[in-house]
Amino acid sequence: MKKLSTQKAPAAVGPYSHGIQTGNLFFLSGQLGLNPETGKMVEGGIEKQTHQVFKNIQAVLESEGLTLNNVVKVLVLLSDINDFAAVNAIYGEYFNEPYPARSAFQVAALPLGGQIEIEVIAERSE
Repeated sequence: MKKLSTQKAPAAVGPYSHGIQTGNLFFLSGQLGLNPETGKMVEGGIEKQTHQVFKNIQAVLESEGLTLNNVVKVLVLLSDINDFAAVNAIYGEYFNEPYPARSAFQVAALPLGGQIEIEVIAERSE
């Protein structure tokens, strides 16, 4: 196993890594809409947080020479399922066919008052 880490993504808010690589698979921890420079949640609602989440995910992937095209599975956690349509529209800006498998759930709360958290699994093709 190899720990994934980059200064271009927010520091972990607990005892976990940005992700773990095992073989050709990369398991990224959930990313919130945190600005990596300030460590604070971006302002501007669900849309701004969603874009920031994807920037953070991209930073971790790029640290390993990967892109969103390597993502095979996505888990979306929302504090309000009514935000799903807005998130889905933004999600479509970041992924192309064939889209990764995806699950989405409403949860009671997210860390630091976040409205969205996304985790991904990526694969490096050899």
